[in-house]
Amino acid sequence: MIKVKKEGVLLRKAGFEFEDESVLNPAVIREGDKIYMFYRAVHIKNYSTIGYCELDGPMSIKNRWERPVLEPAYDYERHGMEDPRIVKIDGVFYLAYVAFDGDNALGALATSTDLQTFTRWGIIVPRITFTDFDRLTKDNAALNKKYLSYNEGANILADKDFVFFPRRVNGNLVFLHRIKPGIQLVSVKELADLTLDFWNDYFTHFAEHIFLESEYPHEAEYVGSGCPPIETEQGWLVIYHGVKKQGEGLEYAACAALMDLDDPRKEIARLPYALFSPELDYELTGDVDDVCFPTGTVIENERLYIYYGAADELIACASVNLTELVHELLSNKQ
Repeated sequence: MIKVKKEGVLLRKAGFEFEDESVLNPAVIREGDKIYMFYRAVHIKNYSTIGYCELDGPMSIKNRWERPVLEPAYDYERHGMEDPRIVKIDGVFYLAYVAFDGDNALGALATSTDLQTFTRWGIIVPRITFTDFDRLTKDNAALNKKYLSYNEGANILADKDFVFFPRRVNGNLVFLHRIKPGIQLVSVKELADLTLDFWNDYFTHFAEHIFLESEYPHEAEYVGSGCPPIETEQGWLVIYHGVKKQGEGLEYAACAALMDLDDPRKEIARLPYALFSPELDYELTGDVDDVCFPTGTVIENERLYIYYGAADELIACASVNLTELVHELLSNKQ
């Protein structure tokens, strides 16, 4: 098994009003010699904004804002902006997040060229009713029946864990999103191509767009996107989360897979065990117990630092040797 080091807690709530409930699930990106973190900051009644800090090295906070860098401005996000992930594509920073209006949780996008001011694009993932989902996917013979059981009764299907790849693949923008219980992949020339006709065709052939589904016991309930994929010579390294039943609740663990560089839907390898899972006090007990929820990474001196929300209450970090992780994955080829 690969050896993972739990680096410890990086960020706790600091007494600011906008994050007086918890801080968690950060987007992290290195630009030049600086590391930037955009994190979910939760106010009372689960009202979320995006907090901001700069790191001086993978485990040292250099500067932390006492106010949100982004907060709800439109109806589609009026109850919160959650779980950001960030990449840089063609000189533009893509900050993907979950917009929550009080009823619906859907992937939205903001872009920036300076990491200070952002342009909002609105909801990017499909707004699809369960009735339409059922109708459009009925001819997908191979579709996991859990897709219907997990989503039955919903008006608009929850579509979370919205993550972009850090570059175009075959000339296209590529992103992951999650309609339970699997992870799906979208590939388009430009975001303007995400039309109603596109989504109707997408769901008609829904099974063809599935990126990852549960395979092992530690991810038996469902899986979801985690950190932005990392390009290696051997393939896209994907750190995602897997969920299994744990007592009367659920356990969220960090997982790893390796996907083909040219066709990311093609799985090369997957760890048959969790990369890391809740075991320390701050991961086992919090706002939501038994949670390690990975959302951002930084590479430094051949180590991959994985930032995650611990028990939905604080931000922690684990690290692993990147080369060793890829080799371990390749020893578990599909």
